[in-house]
Order: sequence, then C-alpha cells, then structure tokens
Amino acid sequence: MTWQPEVDELERRRAMAAQMGGPEGVARQHANGKLTVRERIDALADPGSFRQFMGLMGNATYEDGALASLTPRAAVDGFCTLDGRKVVVTGGDFTVRGGSGGGSGGMGTEPSANRRALEWRVPYVRLLDAAGGSVRTFDEMGRTYLPDGNAGSATDVLLLRAVPMVSAVLGSVAGLPAVNACMSHFNLMVKDTSQLFPGGPPVVKAALGYDVDKETLGGWEMHTRVSGVIDNLANSEAEAFEMIRRFLSYLPSNVWEMAPRAEPQDPVDRREESLLSIIPRDRKRGYDGHRVIDAVVDRDSFFEIAPTYGRARITGLARLNGYPVGIMANNIAFGGATDVTAGDKVIRFIQLCDTFHLPLISLADEPGFMVGIESEKRGIERAGARLVIATCESRMPWATVVTGQLYGVAGQCQHRPSGMFRRYAWPSARWGSMHIEGGASAAYRREIESAPDPEAKRMEIEARLNSVASPFRTAEATGQDIIDPRDTRPLLCEFMEEAQMILRSQLGPSPNPYRP
Repeated sequence: MTWQPEVDELERRRAMAAQMGGPEGVARQHANGKLTVRERIDALADPGSFRQFMGLMGNATYEDGALASLTPRAAVDGFCTLDGRKVVVTGGDFTVRGGSGGGSGGMGTEPSANRRALEWRVPYVRLLDAAGGSVRTFDEMGRTYLPDGNAGSATDVLLLRAVPMVSAVLGSVAGLPAVNACMSHFNLMVKDTSQLFPGGPPVVKAALGYDVDKETLGGWEMHTRVSGVIDNLANSEAEAFEMIRRFLSYLPSNVWEMAPRAEPQDPVDRREESLLSIIPRDRKRGYDGHRVIDAVVDRDSFFEIAPTYGRARITGLARLNGYPVGIMANNIAFGGATDVTAGDKVIRFIQLCDTFHLPLISLADEPGFMVGIESEKRGIERAGARLVIATCESRMPWATVVTGQLYGVAGQCQHRPSGMFRRYAWPSARWGSMHIEGGASAAYRREIESAPDPEAKRMEIEARLNSVASPFRTAEATGQDIIDPRDTRPLLCEFMEEAQMILRSQLGPSPNPYRP
C-alpha cells in the first residue's frame, strides 16, 4: 500500500488550478495584449525558482464525493528569487472572474502573501490585474458584507516600514487593488494595456452620468504625467519586469540589512571636464540636470523615478563607487523651481532613502518655490511646510552640492541641521533669501519710486547687491567649502565611504513611517 492515489489526486488538482480561468479566459487575456499571471511570474522570476503557496485554494464542485471541477482563487502567490534574492510575489488572475474574489477562507487559513513577506522580511512584489470587489459576490453569498479590507491593509502599512514593496499595474485595476498600487515604494504601469481607477467607466456613468473610456479615465497619460499616482511607464510587460528587478537591486531585502554594494566599475577619481562649463553664465538659460547626474555617478547606474511628473525635480537611484545612493537634482530645463508636484515627489523620495538607509545626494540649483496664482491655488505653502518637515525628520547621511542657485525656503530644504550632513558649493553658486532681481524692487520700493529715474535707481541697487553676491564672500564669513566642479565625484565617493558606519548604526525601522 502506498499513497500514490492521493499523490495522483494532488497532481490532478494542481493541473486544474494551472488552467486558471480556462482556455477562453486565457485567450481573451492574450487577445488584449496581456500575459497570464503564471506567464508573468515565469517572466519575472529566476528560472525554476517560483514556489507557490495556497495553490490548491479555490471553489470546487463534487459529484458522488469526487472532485468534478476546481476554479482556482483569482490570485497566484508564492516565493521566488530575483537575481538570486528571495521575494514574495502575488499576481492577480484576470482570467478568473476578472481578478475579483476567489476561494473563501476559514479556520486554519494559511497566512496571506503580504503577511509572509512581513514575517520572512523579504521584498513584496504585486503584479496587479484585478477589478476589486464585484456585486456578483452578493449573488453567490446570498447577502452583502461590510467592507473590512483594512484587516489586510494593516499588514501592508507595516510592510511599508520593513521591506521594499513594488506594485506593477498590468491591466485594468480598480477598487482595493488600485489603492494597493499606491501602497508601495515604487510602482509602474504598462503603456496602453493598463489602467487604474477606484471605479471604472460603468461606475462613473452611474455616479456622475457621463461616458468616459478606460484610457482617458485612468490610463498612462493621466497617472504618469498628471496625477503622479504612478511613478514609471513601461512600454511592455517585459520592460516592466526589468524595471522591478533594477529598482530592487539598489535596496536591501529589509530595513535591518545594508543595501547591496555592486562591484565598482568606474574610477573614484574620475574628473569630468564637462562640469566646468555645464552651468551657463547666463542665468536665464536652461540646462538638463541629467547631464550633471550622469557626470557624477557611476556610469550607466542612474535609475530615474517618476521622470514625467514634477519635472522641475529629478529623483532616482544610482551608485557611487558601487554603493547604492539616492540622488536628486533641480532640472533647470523645466524651470527648476519646486512646485507642488515636484515637492510631493521629493518628499516621497526622501522617505524612501530614509526608510532603506540610502545616503542622499542633492545637486541643487534651486530658484525657490514656484510663485504665481496657479501655485497658490494648489497650496504651495502647505506643500513647502511638508517638505521642510520631511527634510528635518530624515536621518540618513545627506550631502548637498550647490551647483547654481539656492534661494528661499526651497533652498532651505537643501540643508539639514542635524545628523551626518555635508555641503559643497561650486563657484557658479548664488544664494540668499530671494533673488536680487525682484527682491530689490520689494525691499527698496519707496527708494526706487521716489527717485527721479526709478528704473535707473533699481538697476543701481541691483548692481550694488550683485557685487556682494560672490560665494567666496560667504565662504570668508561662514567657512562654506567651495570646490572645483570636477572634484565633485571624488568628494562624493569619499562621503559614501564615510557614510557606511553611520548607516550601520541606523539599521532597523525608521522612526518616521513611510507615507506614499
């Protein structure tokens, strides 16, 4: 006597679950240009590394006591490795009820995917393709139910403080899964095949009475350029999986570990001649801040986050002498002034670096907070207050290199008065409470208006103020270090080495919880 019959039954059930929503559902998924959940996991994970859990869960029918059919739950969860590192992955199965609902639990139900990620202290990756709740469930249950999804969301909140979380929007995602897309440290969507909203077009029609298509309502243009809900855009699912791998490669598996260092491939003492002329002498001319970043960090190491949202600021991950680092810069090509969208992006980025103990490098050319009627409508003062708070609460080692302008409270947010903080300035730097142009008209208004030639008087005052604006005068009084721009990379690599001891002393959860 052996247990072979039961093993055969196990294999039969696994085969049924592997059929997902059946051939028609799989065909529809492919016709919509999307992979199935199992194809996605195979494409993301290291070959042969996926180990599913709760794989037998679903809705079964029996005939004469024998299993007749099994509809698997609308999700596939398990452990896998990405570049050799263990993660938990959960994927919505749109072929089963549009990713809504699934098998019901009961006494002894196994731990959820997010709970396992928390307990195992490993990164958590969501492959979202799910419509959230469905009224069809009411029919099946014979009743409605109270929304109590926070029982699971509470674990997600804890995860944000413990392990890297990534959400990939890979289809039409609504309801709680749409919120889950934002409860992460990095998220992305795929161009033209993914959308995101709390309720889709039928719900909008019922609530507001107008028609709208899915792409207009919650497509990539809305969320990567306008709302900022999604960080990055992939042109294909394959590119999305590569983005996930690359983002995670800069981060530790959890907040109790140091971020992984890569083998250095770029000389520490590399001095880029381009930095000597990269800042225009004509302050009205723009330039691309990416050029400064690329000249400083390890070659080809910069991974930008939210490139098309809040474009006055650039944020992303990179390496310096192999060490992972968060890096941000003002982008004068888009004006450089920090508006509400750019401030929101920077706040989340500061929190990301602080949570996972990554040093932060800021290449600052800050004209100040955005002014004007539209900026006031959006609440620039409150946004500025939030940025000040995030800056002061952060703990990770921080170095600022002032490359150009540094004005006002936005400039203040490039400085931290506590912890390991270092600031260098280039000879091209200029700073103050506000720009001399414009500031002089406010501070010397009566003197200018009462002069025989107000315009000449204004120009005279501005010339006098500009004569004392040299950074060398500031250095004489304060000790501020002025550097040759070509020395920026060597000095920042030195800072990274010095930061490692501080980072090791900060391991563990940050006292300031991450807020998406």
